[in-house]
Amino acid sequence: MKILIAPDSFKGSLTALEVSESIKKGIKNVSKEIKVKLLPMADGGEGTVRSLVDATDGKIVNKEVTGPLGREVKSFFGLLGDKNTAVIEMASASGFPLVPEGKKDPSKTTTYGTGELIKAALDYNVDEIIIGIGGSATTDAGVGMAQALGVKFLNQDNQEIGFGGRYLDEIANIDMNDLDPRIKDVNIKVACDVDNPLFGPEGAAYIYGPQKGADSKMVKDLDKKLRHFNEAVKKDLGQNVNKIPGAGAAGGLGAGLVAFLKADLEKGIDIILDTVNFDDQLQGVDLVITGEGRLDGQSIFGKTPIGVAKRAKKHNIPIIAIAGSLGKGVEKVLDQGIDSYF
Repeated sequence: MKILIAPDSFKGSLTALEVSESIKKGIKNVSKEIKVKLLPMADGGEGTVRSLVDATDGKIVNKEVTGPLGREVKSFFGLLGDKNTAVIEMASASGFPLVPEGKKDPSKTTTYGTGELIKAALDYNVDEIIIGIGGSATTDAGVGMAQALGVKFLNQDNQEIGFGGRYLDEIANIDMNDLDPRIKDVNIKVACDVDNPLFGPEGAAYIYGPQKGADSKMVKDLDKKLRHFNEAVKKDLGQNVNKIPGAGAAGGLGAGLVAFLKADLEKGIDIILDTVNFDDQLQGVDLVITGEGRLDGQSIFGKTPIGVAKRAKKHNIPIIAIAGSLGKGVEKVLDQGIDSYF
């Protein structure tokens, strides 16, 4: 018998690899004869770099970058085992946990550090970069990220605008001439599991601004500034990024990655499964075990166990999920390919 173990991390407790090794230990306690294959997983959120590095025998690269408040922070990205792919979690450079209580203000925070991580990854001559954009502290539409890569955002006085969403309405011209030329040779995939537009009642400011520290006045102001940003992009780059599904993700970073780096926004779990050649990994497998920290009704919306289950079902392989806890609506996962959960 051959079992494939493919869980997500148990957030705050265990990495996906540690979960996998624990499950393997339990199986081997029952029978040493069972073949076990470990494939740590993620869905594009926290832990994606660690999971993909572990799954492909890659390495973590540590890097100091500009944090969301403009001060230096310790960050990292991953180089996968193929040495052709880098993976980045924007939260490790521009994320919510990097902003202390009392300092949360999405009009001031920047994605500049995320751009620095992309630039550092380019130094390794990769031909693909995967970027997970969950957990952002920013609402700057990816302007900071683009500034780090050489794009200039000039005001009426032909001066570079400052950091943060509060300056978006000062953009008079976007100058792409100094964009890092290596970008054009790299395929950029963005793990994005929301479909919010850039602005409006379902946009970046109204939906995500309050959880980043914005009051109602700031939310309205940021929404107005995001509208101005979209008009500037239309004028200078000929793109209307507002209605692209996911444009509003990570405070508009989704829109910025499309506009400035020609990135593709895709479902996070699908990017990860394709990156590790998941369907090939299922050859000869009799059972798949997956899991995550909490399995509940929300798990059906793009979370790792469901993505794994759907692929396994195509090959008629049974699948079990193990979770740290089971929440409301967990029975919904049984309609999505999972045969049993514990």
